[in-house]
Amino acid sequence: MARILVIDDEEMVRLTIRQTLEKVGHTVMEAANGREGVDSYKAHGADLVVTDIIMPEQEGIETLITLRGMNDALPVIAMSGGGRIGTTDYLDIARRFGAVRVFEKPFNRKEFVLAVNEALAAAVA
Repeated sequence: MARILVIDDEEMVRLTIRQTLEKVGHTVMEAANGREGVDSYKAHGADLVVTDIIMPEQEGIETLITLRGMNDALPVIAMSGGGRIGTTDYLDIARRFGAVRVFEKPFNRKEFVLAVNEALAAAVA
């Protein structure tokens, strides 16, 4: 299956996503912020990235732009639990900068896995 990089500053969110994706056969790498995520991608690559938007060190939009600059074919799924301007606004911005799918936290795990698999299939096509 695929190598997926999950970037989120909340350990429990990373754990939940890891368990969900490993259960369907994917290999998951984790990073606690955007800067770590970009470094991990540079060192190990990934078939898909799942990133939070609001994080310390380097937020998700900057991370998305950096990753897409490194590989414009890399599928990125963005997620957010909200913030000062509202979840929908952050996710709309992520879409404009190339996120293939966006999710508002908390999200339905089955829908999330389906979106991951669709994004991976589209990247191969």
